[in-house]
Amino acid sequence: MKDEVFVVVFPSIFSKNKVSSLITNIKKILKIQKQKFRKIRKEGDVIIVEADDPVFASSAINALFGINGVAIAKQTRNDFESIVNGISKVAADIFLKGERFLVEIEGYAKGFTTKDIELAATSSVIEKTAGMGIKPGTNKKYDRKLYACLTKLNAYICIYYDKGLGGVPNNSQNKEIVCYIFDELSAVSCLETIKQGFDVKIIVCYSKDSELLHLVKIINQIIRRTVKPKVNLDFYKIHSTFGVLMLTEIMCEILIRIAITNRIKRISLGTSPLIYPIDFSERLAKQVYNKNLIPYFPLSGLDDNVFESAKEIGLEKYISSIKKLGNIKFHNFKYPAKKIEKIVDKSIMSKKTVSVNVGPNNVHEILDEVRSDN
Repeated sequence: MKDEVFVVVFPSIFSKNKVSSLITNIKKILKIQKQKFRKIRKEGDVIIVEADDPVFASSAINALFGINGVAIAKQTRNDFESIVNGISKVAADIFLKGERFLVEIEGYAKGFTTKDIELAATSSVIEKTAGMGIKPGTNKKYDRKLYACLTKLNAYICIYYDKGLGGVPNNSQNKEIVCYIFDELSAVSCLETIKQGFDVKIIVCYSKDSELLHLVKIINQIIRRTVKPKVNLDFYKIHSTFGVLMLTEIMCEILIRIAITNRIKRISLGTSPLIYPIDFSERLAKQVYNKNLIPYFPLSGLDDNVFESAKEIGLEKYISSIKKLGNIKFHNFKYPAKKIEKIVDKSIMSKKTVSVNVGPNNVHEILDEVRSDN
């Protein structure tokens, strides 16, 4: 068997019944990023990608949701001797002097156990790297892990492994939903909506022109997760200087109108009962239901994991802003419906649609389009 290198994709636990959607998305993202591939196939519990450039292909694939991890791996036969030899050869190529290592084997073992392979491979690595000061480590203490995944036919020995984003495959629900972005928390809510498999229509709301650069930088990270070569973004200027609750209620009304106009049945609301008053969130839900629409609260189970979600889309430097929301004391009172309706009417009139070909950096392109009529 040739000493070939493959990209191995490990579906998340909630994607096991949506593998066909994940394969479709892998093909899409590789084509969008102009990464050539020969074949993509399901083999056991993993997806094998034969790509011309495994390094760039694995990086592109790992931007998708529905993935537990992506590896660059060498393929060998699933037999005892081939696996042991393959692991020790990889170790000799990539280990550095003095490193402690751990061998971990998972998958389909025939005629032997995975533990048998781990012990034999560990001994073989020590023998093959004699003189380099390399020693076996423990589950809690090691410098480098050698991981191998076994299918019925082959063994894939990972040279490099990168953790995935989890969730389910993009657009695997086959349902459209409208979501808004106006700050860091709503951006994470939009991300979570995508992560839950919805096809999102993104609405951007802002009060001041000075907020645009900040918002567009965030949006630039979000649109790269949509697995679309081209996206349309609708920008609305909200002529209001009121607090967070009223702004959120205004945006909810804007979403309702947009959903009805576009015949979209679902609305994603970026509120959480852990931050916003529960009465307020319930009132928004009732407003949506009253229009025969379905409200979704992607952040309903919000906890500290929201910060990990923020990091996933490059929002590390904005985490402090999300944390500040947890310290706000909201005064939950109902605003006059006519007042909100008047602001919504004016905001709807300010609509500016921007169409962009999704690339690594669309910030200036988006800004130029939004500001072109200002």
